[in-house]
Amino acid sequence: MDNTISRNVQNIEISGIRKFFNKVINYPNAISLTLGQPDFNVPDKIKKAMIEAINENKTTYTSNAGIVELREGISNYLKTQNINYDKDEICITVGGSEGLMDVFAALLNPSDKILIPTPAYPAYESCVKLIGGEIINYSLNSDFSINFEELKSLISKEKPKAIVVSYPCNPTGAILSREDNNKLHEIIKDNEIVAITDEMYSSLCFEDQYYSIAQFDDIRDKVIAVGGFSKMFSMTGLRIGYVCAVEGFMNAIMKVHQYNVSCAPSIVQWAACEGFKSCMEDVEYMRKEFIKRRDYLYNRFIKMGFESNVPMGAFYMFPSIKKFNMKSDEFCERLLKEAGVAVVPGSAFGVGGEGHMRISYAYSMEQLKEASDRIESFVKNLK
Repeated sequence: MDNTISRNVQNIEISGIRKFFNKVINYPNAISLTLGQPDFNVPDKIKKAMIEAINENKTTYTSNAGIVELREGISNYLKTQNINYDKDEICITVGGSEGLMDVFAALLNPSDKILIPTPAYPAYESCVKLIGGEIINYSLNSDFSINFEELKSLISKEKPKAIVVSYPCNPTGAILSREDNNKLHEIIKDNEIVAITDEMYSSLCFEDQYYSIAQFDDIRDKVIAVGGFSKMFSMTGLRIGYVCAVEGFMNAIMKVHQYNVSCAPSIVQWAACEGFKSCMEDVEYMRKEFIKRRDYLYNRFIKMGFESNVPMGAFYMFPSIKKFNMKSDEFCERLLKEAGVAVVPGSAFGVGGEGHMRISYAYSMEQLKEASDRIESFVKNLK
Protein backbone atom coordinates (compact mmCIF):
# COMPACT_ATOMS: atom_id res chain seq x y z
CA MET A 1 0.00 0.00 0.00
CA ASP A 2 2.82 2.44 0.84
CA ASN A 3 4.07 2.21 -2.73
CA THR A 4 0.61 3.24 -3.95
CA ILE A 5 0.05 6.28 -1.74
CA SER A 6 1.63 9.55 -2.86
CA ARG A 7 4.93 10.29 -1.12
CA ASN A 8 3.74 13.84 -0.52
CA VAL A 9 0.72 12.52 1.36
CA GLN A 10 2.87 10.09 3.33
CA ASN A 11 5.07 13.00 4.39
CA ILE A 12 2.30 14.77 6.31
CA GLU A 13 0.53 13.83 9.53
CA ILE A 14 -2.93 14.37 10.93
CA SER A 15 -3.14 17.78 12.63
CA GLY A 16 -1.86 17.78 16.20
CA ILE A 17 -4.84 19.96 17.11
CA ARG A 18 -7.27 17.28 15.99
CA LYS A 19 -5.20 14.53 17.59
CA PHE A 20 -5.71 16.04 21.02
CA PHE A 21 -9.31 16.95 20.35
CA ASN A 22 -10.02 13.33 19.41
CA LYS A 23 -8.49 12.06 22.66
CA VAL A 24 -11.08 13.90 24.75
CA ILE A 25 -13.76 11.32 23.89
CA ASN A 26 -11.90 8.88 26.13
CA TYR A 27 -12.29 11.25 29.10
CA PRO A 28 -16.01 11.97 29.47
CA ASN A 29 -15.53 14.49 32.30
CA ALA A 30 -12.74 16.41 30.56
CA ILE A 31 -12.99 20.03 29.50
CA SER A 32 -11.66 20.61 26.00
CA LEU A 33 -10.00 23.93 25.19
CA THR A 34 -8.57 22.60 21.94
CA LEU A 35 -10.56 23.89 18.97
CA GLY A 36 -10.65 27.35 17.46
CA GLN A 37 -14.42 27.27 17.24
CA PRO A 38 -16.42 30.13 18.80
CA ASP A 39 -19.10 28.95 21.22
CA PHE A 40 -21.48 31.61 19.89
CA ASN A 41 -24.28 30.56 17.58
CA VAL A 42 -24.44 31.81 14.02
CA PRO A 43 -26.30 35.16 14.14
CA ASP A 44 -30.05 34.69 13.60
CA LYS A 45 -30.20 36.97 10.56
CA ILE A 46 -27.53 34.88 8.84
CA LYS A 47 -29.50 31.70 9.57
CA LYS A 48 -32.65 33.32 8.19
CA ALA A 49 -30.85 34.44 5.03
CA MET A 50 -29.60 30.90 4.40
CA ILE A 51 -33.10 29.46 4.84
CA GLU A 52 -34.52 32.11 2.51
CA ALA A 53 -31.87 31.28 -0.08
CA ILE A 54 -33.04 27.66 0.00
CA ASN A 55 -36.71 28.63 -0.24
CA GLU A 56 -35.94 30.97 -3.14
CA ASN A 57 -34.08 28.15 -4.91
CA LYS A 58 -30.74 29.93 -4.83
CA THR A 59 -29.14 26.49 -4.76
CA THR A 60 -27.54 26.35 -8.20
CA TYR A 61 -23.92 26.95 -9.15
CA THR A 62 -22.76 30.53 -8.76
CA SER A 63 -19.99 31.97 -10.86
CA ASN A 64 -16.62 30.44 -10.04
CA ALA A 65 -15.59 33.61 -8.23
CA GLY A 66 -18.81 33.77 -6.21
CA ILE A 67 -21.83 36.05 -6.14
CA VAL A 68 -21.14 39.71 -6.90
CA GLU A 69 -23.06 40.87 -3.84
CA LEU A 70 -20.75 39.04 -1.44
CA ARG A 71 -17.58 40.07 -3.24
CA GLU A 72 -18.73 43.69 -3.08
CA GLY A 73 -19.48 43.25 0.62
CA ILE A 74 -15.99 41.91 1.25
CA SER A 75 -14.45 44.74 -0.75
CA ASN A 76 -16.34 47.36 1.28
CA TYR A 77 -15.48 45.66 4.57
CA LEU A 78 -11.77 45.47 3.74
CA LYS A 79 -11.76 49.17 2.96
CA THR A 80 -12.66 49.81 6.61
CA GLN A 81 -9.32 48.13 7.39
CA ASN A 82 -7.49 50.23 4.75
CA ILE A 83 -7.17 47.21 2.43
CA ASN A 84 -8.14 47.91 -1.17
CA TYR A 85 -9.42 45.13 -3.41
CA ASP A 86 -12.32 45.50 -5.79
CA LYS A 87 -14.90 42.77 -6.39
CA ASP A 88 -13.06 41.36 -9.41
CA GLU A 89 -9.96 40.80 -7.28
CA ILE A 90 -11.86 38.56 -4.84
CA CYS A 91 -12.72 34.86 -5.09
CA ILE A 92 -15.09 33.14 -2.64
CA THR A 93 -13.72 29.79 -1.42
CA VAL A 94 -14.81 26.81 0.67
CA GLY A 95 -13.37 28.25 3.87
CA GLY A 96 -9.98 29.84 4.29
CA SER A 97 -8.47 26.36 4.08
CA GLU A 98 -9.39 25.96 0.42
CA GLY A 99 -8.20 29.50 -0.19
CA LEU A 100 -4.78 28.72 1.23
CA MET A 101 -4.49 25.49 -0.74
CA ASP A 102 -5.50 27.29 -3.96
CA VAL A 103 -2.86 29.96 -3.39
CA PHE A 104 -0.07 27.48 -2.64
CA ALA A 105 -1.02 25.36 -5.66
CA ALA A 106 -1.14 28.41 -7.93
CA LEU A 107 2.29 29.69 -6.85
CA LEU A 108 4.54 26.76 -6.04
CA ASN A 109 6.36 24.32 -8.26
CA PRO A 110 7.88 21.21 -6.69
CA SER A 111 10.96 22.25 -4.69
CA ASP A 112 10.09 25.96 -4.73
CA LYS A 113 11.03 27.47 -1.39
CA ILE A 114 8.53 29.21 0.88
CA LEU A 115 9.08 30.90 4.24
CA ILE A 116 6.69 29.81 7.00
CA PRO A 117 6.85 31.08 10.58
CA THR A 118 7.31 28.79 13.55
CA PRO A 119 5.18 28.43 15.58
CA ALA A 120 2.30 28.65 13.11
CA TYR A 121 -1.00 27.12 12.08
CA PRO A 122 0.03 23.58 10.99
CA ALA A 123 -1.93 23.60 7.73
CA TYR A 124 0.61 25.92 6.11
CA GLU A 125 3.38 23.35 6.19
CA SER A 126 1.11 20.41 5.37
CA CYS A 127 -0.40 22.14 2.32
CA VAL A 128 3.05 23.03 1.02
CA LYS A 129 4.25 19.44 1.54
CA LEU A 130 1.26 18.13 -0.44
CA ILE A 131 2.35 20.27 -3.37
CA GLY A 132 6.01 19.32 -2.98
CA GLY A 133 7.33 22.74 -2.05
CA GLU A 134 10.32 23.23 0.25
CA ILE A 135 9.58 24.79 3.65
CA ILE A 136 12.03 27.25 5.17
CA ASN A 137 11.03 28.15 8.72
CA TYR A 138 11.63 31.64 10.05
CA SER A 139 11.59 32.08 13.82
CA LEU A 140 9.72 34.57 15.95
CA ASN A 141 10.94 36.64 18.88
CA SER A 142 9.92 35.88 22.46
CA ASP A 143 6.86 38.11 22.02
CA PHE A 144 6.06 36.24 18.77
CA SER A 145 6.88 39.22 16.57
CA ILE A 146 8.98 38.64 13.45
CA ASN A 147 12.73 38.23 13.85
CA PHE A 148 13.63 40.57 11.01
CA GLU A 149 17.37 40.05 11.13
CA GLU A 150 16.94 36.32 10.61
CA LEU A 151 14.26 36.91 7.99
CA LYS A 152 16.51 39.17 5.91
CA SER A 153 19.31 36.62 6.15
CA LEU A 154 17.06 33.75 5.04
CA ILE A 155 15.71 35.71 2.07
CA SER A 156 19.23 36.60 0.96
CA LYS A 157 20.50 33.04 1.39
CA GLU A 158 17.55 30.87 0.34
CA LYS A 159 15.88 33.08 -2.33
CA PRO A 160 12.36 31.88 -1.44
CA LYS A 161 9.46 32.48 -3.81
CA ALA A 162 6.96 33.37 -1.07
CA ILE A 163 6.48 34.07 2.61
CA VAL A 164 3.48 33.28 4.81
CA VAL A 165 2.44 35.94 7.33
CA SER A 166 -0.25 35.24 9.91
CA TYR A 167 -1.63 38.02 12.14
CA PRO A 168 -3.66 37.97 14.36
CA CYS A 169 -1.90 34.70 14.95
CA ASN A 170 -3.00 31.16 15.62
CA PRO A 171 -1.57 29.88 18.01
CA THR A 172 0.02 32.86 19.78
CA GLY A 173 -2.63 35.60 19.71
CA ALA A 174 0.02 38.08 18.53
CA ILE A 175 -0.81 40.93 16.15
CA LEU A 176 1.29 42.91 13.69
CA SER A 177 2.48 46.27 15.03
CA ARG A 178 2.71 49.38 12.89
CA GLU A 179 6.50 49.35 13.12
CA ASP A 180 6.77 45.70 12.11
CA ASN A 181 4.25 46.18 9.31
CA ASN A 182 6.47 48.94 7.90
CA LYS A 183 9.58 46.76 8.22
CA LEU A 184 7.84 43.90 6.44
CA HIS A 185 6.70 46.27 3.71
CA GLU A 186 10.29 47.32 3.02
CA ILE A 187 11.42 43.70 2.81
CA ILE A 188 8.64 42.73 0.38
CA LYS A 189 9.24 45.85 -1.71
CA ASP A 190 12.99 45.28 -1.96
CA ASN A 191 12.96 41.56 -2.76
CA GLU A 192 11.47 39.24 -5.38
CA ILE A 193 9.07 37.56 -3.01
CA VAL A 194 5.30 37.17 -2.64
CA ALA A 195 3.59 37.65 0.74
CA ILE A 196 0.64 35.37 1.54
CA THR A 197 -1.15 36.97 4.46
CA ASP A 198 -3.66 34.95 6.47
CA GLU A 199 -6.27 37.44 7.72
CA MET A 200 -8.75 34.91 9.14
CA TYR A 201 -8.80 36.59 12.56
CA SER A 202 -8.76 40.20 11.38
CA SER A 203 -12.18 40.93 12.93
CA LEU A 204 -10.79 39.76 16.28
CA CYS A 205 -8.01 42.32 16.71
CA PHE A 206 -8.24 43.71 20.24
CA GLU A 207 -6.44 46.95 19.45
CA ASP A 208 -8.21 49.95 17.90
CA GLN A 209 -5.85 50.01 14.92
CA TYR A 210 -5.36 46.98 12.66
CA TYR A 211 -2.18 46.53 10.63
CA SER A 212 -1.70 44.26 7.62
CA ILE A 213 0.86 43.91 4.82
CA ALA A 214 -2.14 44.03 2.44
CA GLN A 215 -2.60 47.73 3.28
CA PHE A 216 0.29 48.90 1.07
CA ASP A 217 -0.86 49.76 -2.44
CA ASP A 218 2.69 49.97 -3.83
CA ILE A 219 3.22 46.21 -3.33
CA ARG A 220 -0.25 44.99 -4.38
CA ASP A 221 1.37 42.86 -7.07
CA LYS A 222 3.36 41.04 -4.37
CA VAL A 223 0.62 40.32 -1.82
CA ILE A 224 -2.18 37.75 -1.65
CA ALA A 225 -4.67 37.94 1.24
CA VAL A 226 -6.76 35.04 2.55
CA GLY A 227 -9.73 35.57 4.88
CA GLY A 228 -13.06 34.11 5.84
CA PHE A 229 -16.13 34.07 8.05
CA SER A 230 -15.60 31.02 10.31
CA LYS A 231 -14.44 33.21 13.18
CA MET A 232 -16.01 36.51 12.17
CA PHE A 233 -19.61 35.21 12.05
CA SER A 234 -19.02 31.98 14.01
CA MET A 235 -19.66 29.96 10.83
CA THR A 236 -16.98 27.29 11.21
CA GLY A 237 -19.02 24.41 9.79
CA LEU A 238 -20.51 26.42 6.94
CA ARG A 239 -17.11 26.66 5.21
CA ILE A 240 -16.91 30.03 3.52
CA GLY A 241 -13.77 32.09 2.91
CA TYR A 242 -12.12 34.27 0.29
CA VAL A 243 -8.88 35.12 -1.47
CA CYS A 244 -7.88 38.61 -2.59
CA ALA A 245 -5.23 39.21 -5.24
CA VAL A 246 -4.42 41.30 -8.32
CA GLU A 247 -5.48 39.97 -11.70
CA GLY A 248 -2.27 38.11 -12.53
CA PHE A 249 -2.43 36.07 -9.36
CA MET A 250 -6.19 35.74 -9.41
CA ASN A 251 -6.25 34.21 -12.88
CA ALA A 252 -3.98 31.40 -11.66
CA ILE A 253 -5.81 30.97 -8.34
CA MET A 254 -9.15 30.75 -10.16
CA LYS A 255 -7.88 27.85 -12.25
CA VAL A 256 -7.13 25.83 -9.13
CA HIS A 257 -10.39 26.89 -7.47
CA GLN A 258 -12.49 26.10 -10.56
CA TYR A 259 -11.25 22.54 -10.93
CA ASN A 260 -11.15 21.95 -7.19
CA VAL A 261 -14.67 22.96 -6.12
CA SER A 262 -16.29 24.91 -8.99
CA CYS A 263 -17.74 27.40 -6.51
CA ALA A 264 -18.39 27.88 -2.81
CA PRO A 265 -21.82 26.74 -1.51
CA SER A 266 -24.41 29.12 -2.91
CA ILE A 267 -26.70 29.40 0.12
CA VAL A 268 -23.78 30.13 2.45
CA GLN A 269 -22.60 32.89 0.14
CA TRP A 270 -25.99 34.59 0.49
CA ALA A 271 -25.85 34.08 4.25
CA ALA A 272 -22.43 35.72 4.55
CA CYS A 273 -23.68 38.56 2.40
CA GLU A 274 -26.44 39.19 4.94
CA GLY A 275 -23.82 39.14 7.68
CA PHE A 276 -22.20 42.28 6.30
CA LYS A 277 -25.58 43.99 6.03
CA SER A 278 -27.01 43.31 9.46
CA CYS A 279 -24.69 41.36 11.78
CA MET A 280 -21.67 43.58 12.37
CA GLU A 281 -22.96 44.35 15.87
CA ASP A 282 -22.82 40.61 16.58
CA VAL A 283 -19.18 40.62 15.46
CA GLU A 284 -18.35 43.44 17.84
CA TYR A 285 -20.19 41.74 20.69
CA MET A 286 -18.17 38.55 20.18
CA ARG A 287 -14.92 40.53 20.02
CA LYS A 288 -15.66 42.22 23.36
CA GLU A 289 -16.61 38.91 24.96
CA PHE A 290 -13.34 37.35 23.80
CA ILE A 291 -11.45 40.26 25.37
CA LYS A 292 -13.21 39.55 28.71
CA ARG A 293 -12.28 35.89 28.46
CA ARG A 294 -8.71 36.75 27.46
CA ASP A 295 -8.34 39.03 30.49
CA TYR A 296 -9.70 36.40 32.87
CA LEU A 297 -7.54 33.58 31.51
CA TYR A 298 -4.36 35.66 31.30
CA ASN A 299 -4.71 36.93 34.88
CA ARG A 300 -5.40 33.43 36.21
CA PHE A 301 -2.35 31.98 34.48
CA ILE A 302 -0.02 34.75 35.62
CA LYS A 303 -1.18 34.19 39.20
CA MET A 304 -0.44 30.46 38.77
CA GLY A 305 3.14 31.34 37.85
CA PHE A 306 2.99 30.79 34.09
CA GLU A 307 4.88 33.04 31.70
CA SER A 308 2.75 34.29 28.82
CA ASN A 309 2.38 37.18 26.44
CA VAL A 310 -0.92 39.03 26.46
CA PRO A 311 -2.88 37.85 23.38
CA MET A 312 -3.86 40.88 21.30
CA GLY A 313 -6.07 39.09 18.77
CA ALA A 314 -7.76 35.82 17.80
CA PHE A 315 -8.82 33.70 20.82
CA TYR A 316 -5.71 31.77 21.83
CA MET A 317 -3.17 32.00 24.60
CA PHE A 318 0.24 30.35 24.24
CA PRO A 319 1.83 30.17 27.71
CA SER A 320 5.27 28.72 28.30
CA ILE A 321 5.56 25.38 30.11
CA LYS A 322 9.37 25.24 29.99
CA LYS A 323 9.67 25.63 33.78
CA PHE A 324 8.05 22.22 34.25
CA ASN A 325 10.90 20.46 32.40
CA MET A 326 8.59 18.41 30.21
CA LYS A 327 8.05 18.27 26.49
CA SER A 328 4.75 19.83 25.48
CA ASP A 329 3.28 16.47 24.45
CA GLU A 330 4.03 14.94 27.85
CA PHE A 331 2.72 17.97 29.75
CA CYS A 332 -0.54 18.03 27.79
CA GLU A 333 -1.01 14.26 28.05
CA ARG A 334 -0.65 14.45 31.81
CA LEU A 335 -2.91 17.47 32.04
CA LEU A 336 -5.63 15.55 30.23
CA LYS A 337 -5.21 12.30 32.18
CA GLU A 338 -4.63 13.77 35.63
CA ALA A 339 -6.68 16.98 35.55
CA GLY A 340 -9.25 16.40 32.83
CA VAL A 341 -8.30 19.42 30.72
CA ALA A 342 -7.45 19.12 27.04
CA VAL A 343 -5.24 21.75 25.41
CA VAL A 344 -2.94 21.49 22.39
CA PRO A 345 0.80 20.88 22.81
CA GLY A 346 2.93 23.61 21.30
CA SER A 347 4.80 21.04 19.21
CA ALA A 348 1.66 20.76 17.02
CA PHE A 349 2.57 24.19 15.65
CA GLY A 350 6.11 23.40 14.58
CA VAL A 351 9.53 23.38 16.18
CA GLY A 352 9.08 26.93 17.45
CA GLY A 353 6.04 25.87 19.47
CA GLU A 354 7.82 23.38 21.69
CA GLY A 355 7.82 24.46 25.33
CA HIS A 356 4.34 25.97 25.07
CA MET A 357 0.70 24.90 25.07
CA ARG A 358 -2.14 26.46 23.13
CA ILE A 359 -5.32 27.25 25.00
CA SER A 360 -8.42 28.27 23.07
CA TYR A 361 -10.70 30.63 24.97
CA ALA A 362 -13.47 30.26 22.38
CA TYR A 363 -15.39 28.58 25.18
CA SER A 364 -17.78 29.81 27.87
CA MET A 365 -16.50 31.64 30.93
CA GLU A 366 -17.83 28.80 33.08
CA GLN A 367 -15.68 26.29 31.21
CA LEU A 368 -12.67 28.56 31.40
CA LYS A 369 -13.07 29.00 35.15
CA GLU A 370 -13.42 25.27 35.80
CA ALA A 371 -10.50 24.46 33.48
CA SER A 372 -8.35 27.09 35.22
CA ASP A 373 -9.17 25.61 38.63
CA ARG A 374 -8.16 22.16 37.42
CA ILE A 375 -4.95 23.43 35.84
CA GLU A 376 -4.05 25.32 39.02
CA SER A 377 -4.49 22.17 41.10
CA PHE A 378 -2.49 20.17 38.56
CA VAL A 379 0.54 22.48 38.53
CA LYS A 380 0.57 22.73 42.32
CA ASN A 381 0.89 18.96 42.51
CA LEU A 382 3.80 19.06 40.04
CA LYS A 383 5.92 21.16 42.38
